[in-house]
Amino acid sequence: MTMHYGGDYNPEQWPEQVWHDDVRLMREAGVTMVSLGIFAWSRIQPAEGVFDWEWLDTVIDLLHEGGIAVDLATATASPPPWATTAYPQMLPQDENGATYWPGSRQQFAPSSPEYRRLAAELVTALAERYAQHPAVVMWHVNNEYGCHLNYDYSDNAAVAFRAWLLAKYETIEALNAAWGTDFWSQRYTSFEQIVPPRKAPYSRNPAGELDFKRFTSDALLELFLMEKRIIRAAGATQPVTTNFMGAFPPADYWRWAREMDVITDDNYPDPNDPESFRASAFARDLMRSLKPDTPWILMEQATNALNWRPTNAPKAPGQMAALSMQAIARGADGIMFFQWRQSRAGSEKFHSAMVPQAGKRTRTWREVVALGAELAALPELQAGTRDAKVAIVLDWQNWWALENPDHPAVLDYLALVQRWYAAIHRQHVQVDIVQPTSDLTGYGVVIAPQLYLLTADAAANLIAFAESGGHLLVTAFSDVVDENDAFRDGGYLTQLARTLGIWLEDFGALVAPGGDGPGQSAAPFDLVGTTVTGTLLAEEIHLDGAAALGRFVGGRLDGRPAFTVNPVGAGRAYYLATVPDDAGCATVAAAIFAAADIHPVAFGLPDTVEAIRRGDSITLINHGPHTVTLPDGATLESFGYVMLRDGE
Repeated sequence: MTMHYGGDYNPEQWPEQVWHDDVRLMREAGVTMVSLGIFAWSRIQPAEGVFDWEWLDTVIDLLHEGGIAVDLATATASPPPWATTAYPQMLPQDENGATYWPGSRQQFAPSSPEYRRLAAELVTALAERYAQHPAVVMWHVNNEYGCHLNYDYSDNAAVAFRAWLLAKYETIEALNAAWGTDFWSQRYTSFEQIVPPRKAPYSRNPAGELDFKRFTSDALLELFLMEKRIIRAAGATQPVTTNFMGAFPPADYWRWAREMDVITDDNYPDPNDPESFRASAFARDLMRSLKPDTPWILMEQATNALNWRPTNAPKAPGQMAALSMQAIARGADGIMFFQWRQSRAGSEKFHSAMVPQAGKRTRTWREVVALGAELAALPELQAGTRDAKVAIVLDWQNWWALENPDHPAVLDYLALVQRWYAAIHRQHVQVDIVQPTSDLTGYGVVIAPQLYLLTADAAANLIAFAESGGHLLVTAFSDVVDENDAFRDGGYLTQLARTLGIWLEDFGALVAPGGDGPGQSAAPFDLVGTTVTGTLLAEEIHLDGAAALGRFVGGRLDGRPAFTVNPVGAGRAYYLATVPDDAGCATVAAAIFAAADIHPVAFGLPDTVEAIRRGDSITLINHGPHTVTLPDGATLESFGYVMLRDGE
């Protein structure tokens, strides 16, 4: 096992005499690898066709002599001013037609031929020069694709979107059928008539919106693959990656993960939020699940405070190490930071770093050095282990469809998925994140929140899981539309109704929590002697073979089924006709876990202590502000952790 440790290194921001000091300090801190050159395009290539290699050669050689490996970036994330001045047509636009100008970063239209040509020339030169350099152990393509520019609506995007649609549908008649363009006189007679979903008087075609999001994810992925092909053509054999950003809406990371040699992620939990460690745990489990047989790398995190939130609290003593161990316990074989040395100028000068402005006198530096030593002493950790018996479905296609307006209720898909995750996390049960089409063999429970868009293949996979002995939970507003965001014949739940043993008549939207109006804002139901609070929807369902485990109490559906179960094959299929609050998710999950014989990683732990299994080791981390006593009588101080081997 190679445990990488280090951060983004930006030597171009500093004079050469600092570089020697950097390498010395890196060795002192236990750094093993740095990400180099992420935003160095303007320094590497000061003009079109002109390259300055001397400084980069010097830095890479210094790092190599100091035993520091290089994750070499392709520097394509931020075009230099000369490029956008010479080729202003490469600049992106928003839905209103306003141009995103230089002066920040990511100021390029992903579909721009000029940007792609210039980026390809840069990457070709870099790869040919450094593919065989012994310091280079990984390639870092671009940076955080789509982060600040989620969607581009420029003429470049319009041309590329039409080509994408032509490849998908082949004929304009097929597109019209898929998009339902007879509604509101939207029928097209040529692909040339189609534009991205720019600013419009009212709601835009939902199928068109959905396809534009698919196109955008694919267009960004095309850029990554273009650079990866150039790197490979130069003879480079090192792993090629780009850094993800947790569950990021514009890019379908399930599709992207197939093209990554190793998954890397950037993650910045908020020290002001005492529950943020659960959100970071979710992101780590997602990264592990995207490529479960390959350890991933935490590519960016902060050593201390950030600079881009309204209030940027410092991390508490020990919190940085605790969150680092959370990533390792959840499958990471690398802990990296943004950045190595804190910038003196620029937008991120208040962002903390491994070497702070105040230098080695700081708590941050002491914690950086201590963590480096601890990582170097870690025992061998098993890679590619699949320890979870519970899975939660997260589907980008469904996410995009739910983002469209004009639904019975506004449903924040990611927040609802994470609500289930948090409820299970509090019970110390390990979770994988899966697609609805993933191989579900080996799981005892699969929870599928709000699968509004459900393809035929996905439905068949979920049904097969239940029939083979699994416990499947389907929640409200699922199996409503097909892959074109259109209803199927026969109403709702057309694919899952028989498996679930119910039929759905109406969605029964509730008044949103905190909203105005005299309508019903909550839909309580009974379950194992407990009253569970339902929100957002109270669906009117009818039993058709299923049994009611819980019924609505009061309100317009008093006595009607709210939570059902249906034996199917060797397993069980559950349906939940509302959206439980946090406590309700915990109650429902616990009831299903009891039926499915699912157990926590460890028993008797406080809510603030998380327990994670990785192969033959269990890691306990106390994310709370107080020392806690463990069941065996040992104590964990605030942000303390312990890694135990089986039998200890």
